[in-house]
Amino acid sequence: MVCVASMAFALTGWRAVCLQQHTLTPKLEGVDLWVIGVVTEMPQVRVDGVRFAFQVEHARRQDDGNEVALPDSISLGWYSQRVDSEPVALPRLRAGERWRLPVRLKRPHGLVNPGGFDAELWAWSQGVRATGQVRESLAPQRLDSTWLYPVAQWRQATRDAIARTVSQTRWAGQIAALLIGDQGSIDSKDWEVFRLTGIAHLVSISGLHITLWAWMASRLVSAVWRHSDVLGRSWCLTCPAVHAGLWGGLCFAWMYAVFSGWGVPAQRTVCMLAVASVLQWRACRWPVWERWSLAAVAVCVWDPWALLQPGFWLSFVAVGMLFLMPPLPRVAATSTHVQPSRWQTCINPVRQLWREQWGLTLALTPLTLWLFQQVSLVGLAVNLLAIPWVTLVVTPLAFAGMLWSPFWQVCGWALQAMMAVLEPLSSLPWAVWHSAAPPWWVAMLGLSGGALVISQQRWCWRVVGAIGVLPVLCWQAPRPALGVAQLMFADIGQGNAVWVRTAHHSLMFDTGPRFGVDNDAGQRVLLPLLQQMNEPMDTLVLSHQDSDHTGGALSLMAQHAKATIWSSITQVHWLSHRLSMKRCEAGQAWAWDGVLFDFIHPLASDYDKPFSPNARSCVLRIRAQGQTVLLTGDIEAMQEQALLQRMGDALRADVLLVPHHGSKTSSTEGFIDAVKPRWALFQHGYRNRYGHPAPVVVQRYLQRGIQSLYSPSCGAMHWRSDQPEAVWCERALDKRYWRFEGG
Repeated sequence: MVCVASMAFALTGWRAVCLQQHTLTPKLEGVDLWVIGVVTEMPQVRVDGVRFAFQVEHARRQDDGNEVALPDSISLGWYSQRVDSEPVALPRLRAGERWRLPVRLKRPHGLVNPGGFDAELWAWSQGVRATGQVRESLAPQRLDSTWLYPVAQWRQATRDAIARTVSQTRWAGQIAALLIGDQGSIDSKDWEVFRLTGIAHLVSISGLHITLWAWMASRLVSAVWRHSDVLGRSWCLTCPAVHAGLWGGLCFAWMYAVFSGWGVPAQRTVCMLAVASVLQWRACRWPVWERWSLAAVAVCVWDPWALLQPGFWLSFVAVGMLFLMPPLPRVAATSTHVQPSRWQTCINPVRQLWREQWGLTLALTPLTLWLFQQVSLVGLAVNLLAIPWVTLVVTPLAFAGMLWSPFWQVCGWALQAMMAVLEPLSSLPWAVWHSAAPPWWVAMLGLSGGALVISQQRWCWRVVGAIGVLPVLCWQAPRPALGVAQLMFADIGQGNAVWVRTAHHSLMFDTGPRFGVDNDAGQRVLLPLLQQMNEPMDTLVLSHQDSDHTGGALSLMAQHAKATIWSSITQVHWLSHRLSMKRCEAGQAWAWDGVLFDFIHPLASDYDKPFSPNARSCVLRIRAQGQTVLLTGDIEAMQEQALLQRMGDALRADVLLVPHHGSKTSSTEGFIDAVKPRWALFQHGYRNRYGHPAPVVVQRYLQRGIQSLYSPSCGAMHWRSDQPEAVWCERALDKRYWRFEGG
């Protein structure tokens, strides 16, 4: 065991070192380059642009023409420019095309928040060691079309054919996700329906689809092999039909996995099928748990970082739970000649599906709550209908469309019928059970308890197992004590978002930026944070109307509609027509659990003046246990001077959210001297286009000995009023070698 563990550790470390050596050199970040290369994958088309993988062949600097070394594989975004508020159409990219592109690159950098999506791990596992954008200041040029990457070209041609055949984009996107693994084509609202009803695993390339394809191919190859004597000498004399079907099914499964994009779930399934095929071919009668373990080892050897992905654990735990379930009891026959009735023949598969589904739902609930903090209560009933429908109707129609395209339209109608059932169920108020993320040991206790409940143990052990599941279902996240304020300055890129918690209440100050038409900091960062704690939001403060402060407001309020909103947004702004808001004014104050909150800016008279939105930013002061926090929005020098004249020494604060992300128009010397913070926290995007924070502003804080932290290098920043001498960085609390500390 020591030798095996050492070999696994060494193999993973060697692969990690190889990946690190191919990371973009820091001195090339932000440098304008010319790159020549080939589009290697099917481009992901979005409303505001396109993102694609690019294989670099040559790269030169634009300023001096010197050749530079870049990672072989990079990820590029090409976003449409606007002329008179209308987006300019982009050239159509196709896999296999060679382009000469003006780009600006950076190392892969993601947002780091508790329980959030790790974009840097995703880039690491995909081998992407540089990301960037196409710059249209110099015209990109299509050089030629190649025969490279034929599978990607075939996938793109299939997606285009589906879009031409299916009249509605919604159903075309779902068919593309089922057939070729293009999950980005599914609308975010549909993903929410699938998540709430517990069938997200069915609408993407999963082990079920690949296994179904392998089984069908195996049966077909075996049948052809057995009847090969019509062509002359029987092939069965060379290779038994069973073995031919076995390897034929595995080959077809591998080809379909490659065609579907060769994602991690597909890789995992092919590895498991390969292990099972080898054991059956060699007539090795291994116990099921040894086969299960060998398949897990094969997956980890292929991709060591699969251990860090929820899908790995859900897949293998689900298969393991099926092994634990007792077999379906057979109906006793009075005679060996008595055959089961037609009713029994029809009902037995339904009974087996029901037993497997309720057993898996119960056994996987602790793991699902640990990973996602929710479990669908309607998922058991929905899966009983959706699994046969998708497996026996939708998926075969999607396959058949490759032979005759009108089948895709029929497949769209089948998906439409399914969604007509799912949407009302997803809107039920009790459709999903939410729970705070339990510690790992509580989740393992619940998982063990679920295994005991569905196993073949005696009833007393099943009772013990049921008791072991209860802590997961009832887990509550620890809250601050009375009088304590706990703040988290979220890592949301270029924008502001601060989460304030007291003993019984929760406030969000700003909601971060909008990343795209259907993607914002609310759904990507803030909602997962609230969900991880299973905590409702009582109050939302939108300091002003800029999109980097209000981008996630609608997503946040869609899940927390009862929250009170304070803002300086005027009635003419579109957001005021979507949300009911109260106007923030200096002097408004309230207390929660011994923590005092009050607005110190803007004045009521400021709303009648022709000020910019920044000038009217709501400034919130929080006081707890003798400590003061100042959340400033985007106030600038004039507003800082007004606050200084009106409040003087009362501006003193221990923690300061640096105004306007460290812009040179803010953080005047007089303001900093009046506040005298112990901590200055900068929230801004990594290598943002505004150049925040300005070097002169950073120098002002450093000259005064103020401890400064920056969200790109720190991740989410945590502070508590009962431990005011420290600020904890999420990147330091959760260190990973695939991340880098970049500011």
